[in-house]
Amino acid sequence: MCGLLGCWVPGASTGLESRVGRGLAQLVHRGPDDRGVMVEHAGDGVLALGHTRLSIIDLSAGGHQPMCSHDDRHVIIYNGELYNYRELRAELAAAGDRFATDSDTEVLLAAWLRWGPACLKRLIGMFAFVVHDRGAATLTCVRDAFGIKPFFFAQDDGAFVFGSEMPAVLAIRETAPRLDPQRVHDYLVHAVQDAGGDSFVSGVHHLPPAHLLRLELRSGSRPSVERWWRPTVEERPVTFSAATEAVRETFVSNVRLHLRSDVLVGAALSGGIDSASLVCAMRHVEPDLPIHTFSFIADDPRLSEERWVDVVNEHVGARPHKVRVAAADLARDLLDVVRVQGEPFCTTSMYAQYRVFRAAREQGVTVVLEGQGADELLGGYDGYPGQRMLSLLERGRLADLVAFARGWRTWPGRESRSAWRALAGQLLPDSVYRHALARIGIDPAPDWLDVGALERRGASSRPYRVPRSPAARGRRLPEVLAHALSDTYLPSLLRYGDRNAMRFSVENRVPFLTVPMAELMLSLPESFLVSRDGRTKHVFREAMRGIVPDAVLERRDKVGFETPMRSWLSGIAPTVTQMLRETAQLDFVDPIRMVSAFEANMAGTGGDDALTWRMVNLCWWSRLFGVN
Repeated sequence: MCGLLGCWVPGASTGLESRVGRGLAQLVHRGPDDRGVMVEHAGDGVLALGHTRLSIIDLSAGGHQPMCSHDDRHVIIYNGELYNYRELRAELAAAGDRFATDSDTEVLLAAWLRWGPACLKRLIGMFAFVVHDRGAATLTCVRDAFGIKPFFFAQDDGAFVFGSEMPAVLAIRETAPRLDPQRVHDYLVHAVQDAGGDSFVSGVHHLPPAHLLRLELRSGSRPSVERWWRPTVEERPVTFSAATEAVRETFVSNVRLHLRSDVLVGAALSGGIDSASLVCAMRHVEPDLPIHTFSFIADDPRLSEERWVDVVNEHVGARPHKVRVAAADLARDLLDVVRVQGEPFCTTSMYAQYRVFRAAREQGVTVVLEGQGADELLGGYDGYPGQRMLSLLERGRLADLVAFARGWRTWPGRESRSAWRALAGQLLPDSVYRHALARIGIDPAPDWLDVGALERRGASSRPYRVPRSPAARGRRLPEVLAHALSDTYLPSLLRYGDRNAMRFSVENRVPFLTVPMAELMLSLPESFLVSRDGRTKHVFREAMRGIVPDAVLERRDKVGFETPMRSWLSGIAPTVTQMLRETAQLDFVDPIRMVSAFEANMAGTGGDDALTWRMVNLCWWSRLFGVN
């Protein structure tokens, strides 16, 4: 696990190495074990490649980067882990490749040189990497199928800049950072954070998941971006028992591969089905493995999952580490959390995760497995009733549609009208949908936000909706899950985990997220994912029988991961109030109304806790990074 940074500048350039050095200083936490910089003429300009290394596989100096091919034509810098690198290495060696190190970096470079982009679907792991072809004078940048590892880039006046984190890119970019108006609008109004390819800083982009970018260094023309993998939702005929066995086999295999490490491995345990399955599968494949679990325990009994955490820890014989957080802790760490994330985020639950990874580092655990991606593959907490019912409607199965709505509402926290409202939302055109949201009080712009000012800068007030394809008719659940994986929900969650873990030089691994697992889950009949009575993660629960305690698999009381947001914010209210009064640099907000909204929310007389946090986070972030 590492940090990447680089810059190509047309023509001659002085001081490029020092600029890259400043950027790498922002990535020390991502790679405290080693550092490398290469600066050379490339095409019609100068190229600098920088790397910081966190040693996980092959702890020797053999994994130093930038790494050159045996003939010195190609150079690679790489952030990630290939869990199947041993199998790939054996296949490449049989084909004639020779290896000088035990690192997965050398295997990745050899795979790229032998198979080109076709190698990407063979890789089981997480990665963002850059290959410089000195002979062809090209730069190729690649991001993994789910965007587990980050990759930012920008092109200003012909210069091409890229890096693993926003602070590092801003440190070497020579353009003053300005807010992207559309991202600000969607964040404040719709709570959308990481969807699409644009970042919160205008001109700085995310390389989307499962994409690669090519830059011609002789012309310096605008880079070309293409997608190398796309999840498909076509249904494949299979029995429930066969699907159960396939899901079990694929998941257990994933966990086995993700345990490969030359350092101590632990797991994040919330007490839900996903993390419980992960921890129990670790014990299943490694009976003698010392397992450390790390869990956030909320003081509020309505939010606490401690009972279920204890059940799982006792079942596998783990060594538990429990994290409890007070408002005073957030007050101490808030600026660091905002800085670490690099862009605004929607909820204080990220601070709980931040503390979990800090606890792992304090215990000497360098690799932590977590259950991100399971909800997006298996149907989430509520089972996407609108899409599930739309599929039944499109197939003409009206009786099944009504039966599903009746069964769905029997689960805790669900109401029948919510299912029918979700279906109506799927059927309405955009113009009517936007009006309907306003009528029921969803996604209204707060009175302290000048939407017109953002629109004059190019922002659109369109409602944020997942597009529907005629090809997915009758398959609306896997369609929305595929979008959740790559565009709507998962990118933000992966960003949180990556930044929080890397802050403490911890590698977080996500065994649910492999291409074979995604292709399997999205090809199953919808009723296998969300059953006819609204039971989410249906086939996965059955696949984990005998590995996970039945009591956990039969849980009906699981809620989303939450933290006491209002209580935590109340603990730092004076500091927040002062900061909000000093937001004159954001000319699309009214500071007086903003302070009034915050104070009303803290007093419990009005407002939305989540919106209040987004307001506070955006203001703090913009000040911290000098973005205006």
